[in-house]
Amino acid sequence: MKTIFEQTAREELIKRISTLTDRNTAQWGKMNLYQMTRHCTLWNDWVLGKKKTPNKQEFLGLLFGRMALKGMVKNDNPMKKGMPAGRHFTIKEQGGDFELLKKRWLEQIAEYGRFSNHDFIHDFFGRMKTDDLGIFVYKHMDHHLRQFGA
Repeated sequence: MKTIFEQTAREELIKRISTLTDRNTAQWGKMNLYQMTRHCTLWNDWVLGKKKTPNKQEFLGLLFGRMALKGMVKNDNPMKKGMPAGRHFTIKEQGGDFELLKKRWLEQIAEYGRFSNHDFIHDFFGRMKTDDLGIFVYKHMDHHLRQFGA
């Protein structure tokens, strides 16, 4: 399975992100290109330990998180369309500097090669094994790139 912690997977994502232009439109979902890119950069900052959001698992996650994560990382199937963005990562503003965000996103993908936030706790899935986190991060990036045809 592909993981963000493998160089070849990061290179693939970097190539796909690089193809995004303001002509890409959503194939599904409610976000526009700017919102998706902002969502991904905020989310990566969280996973990389650069954005402080509540670092604890929510109640529903305590009940269902492990089971949901296990189902998500057990195979190469992509994330399903229409997955919720999470309240900390829902972007309301409609536009901004897409190219600047894209540049930041590319830098973040490279940063996963030096990942050091091993105390990361997902708000739904909870504490994750590094292998599971790597697969999940890759699938999250792939999900949004597929959403915009990249």
